Amino acid sequence: MRTTVTLDPDVERMLRDRVRATRSSFKQVLNNAVREGLQDKRGSRTKTRFVVEARPLRLRAGIDPARLGEVADELEIEAFLRTSGRLNARKSP
Repeated sequence: MRTTVTLDPDVERMLRDRVRATRSSFKQVLNNAVREGLQDKRGSRTKTRFVVEARPLRLRAGIDPARLGEVADELEIEAFLRTSGRLNARKSP
C-alpha cells in the first residue's frame, strides 16, 4: 500500500538514525518500527496475581481505624504549631 504520512521531526530523526545504524532502507526501518509499535505486548507479559497479605493492626481498644487519617492530621497540625511557637500562645488565657 502506498500512502503519505507526515512525521514529526523527532520521529524522522530517529528513523534516519536507525537507517544509518542498520544500513537498511527507510521503508524497511519504518515498517519494522510500525510493526513493533503495533504488536500486542500484553500477551508477552507473564501475568502474576497481585496478593495482599493482610496483617492484624493490633490497635488498642477504642481506636477507630477508619479515623486514623484524622488523628494523623491533628498530630501534624500540633507539630506545626509547636515548631512555629504558636501552640503556647494559643493555650495561654
